[in-house]
Amino acid sequence: MNIDGDFLIIAMHLVAALVAGGAIGMERSLHGHPAGFRTHALVSLASSLLMLITLYQWKWLPDVPIDAIRMDPTRMAQGIMTGIGFLGAGVIFKEGLSVRGLTTAASIWITAGIGILMGIGFFIPGILGTILTLGILSLFRLIEDRLPRQLYAQYHVSFDRGNIMSESEIRKLVVDHGFEVVTMSYRITSEALFEYRMDIRTTDLGGTSALADVMREMESVREFRISTTGN
Repeated sequence: MNIDGDFLIIAMHLVAALVAGGAIGMERSLHGHPAGFRTHALVSLASSLLMLITLYQWKWLPDVPIDAIRMDPTRMAQGIMTGIGFLGAGVIFKEGLSVRGLTTAASIWITAGIGILMGIGFFIPGILGTILTLGILSLFRLIEDRLPRQLYAQYHVSFDRGNIMSESEIRKLVVDHGFEVVTMSYRITSEALFEYRMDIRTTDLGGTSALADVMREMESVREFRISTTGN
C-alpha cells in the first residue's frame, strides 16, 4: 500500500472508533452520568490508536526487516482491556445500599472493545457491537423499569432517650407501608438520641413518601432518613 492509501485506512479506523464511542457516550451524557460523550469517545479512539500500532509495525520500525517483527496484536488488546478496568473503577461509587456507576463502567469497558475492533478494521462486528450496546443502554432500560423487582432502602429514625417508640411498633409501621425489614441495628447518636437503623425492601418504593409523611407528623420523632438505592 502507498502512503496515501495507508493514511486513508488509518483515518477510517480512527473515525469509526470515534463515532462508535461518541454514540455510546452521548447516551450516557443524556442520562446525566459522569463518564459521558467525551470520555467514551476518548476511550474508543485511544483503543483504536493503540491497536494501529500493532497493525502498522513497519511504519515505526523502518530499519527492521518485516519478517523479524514478532509483535502479537492480542497482547496489546489484553493490555488495553486491563487498563480500562482502572478507568471503570473510577466511575463506581457506593453510598449506603446504593451502588452507582456499574452500567457506565460496563459501557466504558465495551467501548474499549469496540475501539479495538475498529482499530484492526473489523468493522462489521464493531458496528454491530455499537448498535447492540446502544440498544442495551436505551431499550433495555425501558424493559428493566417494567420488570417487578425487589428494591432496597435504608431507614433511620431517632427518638429522645426518654420517649422511644418500641421496636415492635417501628416494625409494624414499616410493614404497614409495604416494606419488609431485612436488618435492624441500634445506636446512641452524638446528640444523645436513640436511633433505629434498618435496611428495608419492597417491590414498590411508592410507599417511601407515605412513610415519610407519617414520620413527619409524629412529634416523638426527632430525626429520620429514608435513602433509596440507585444504579
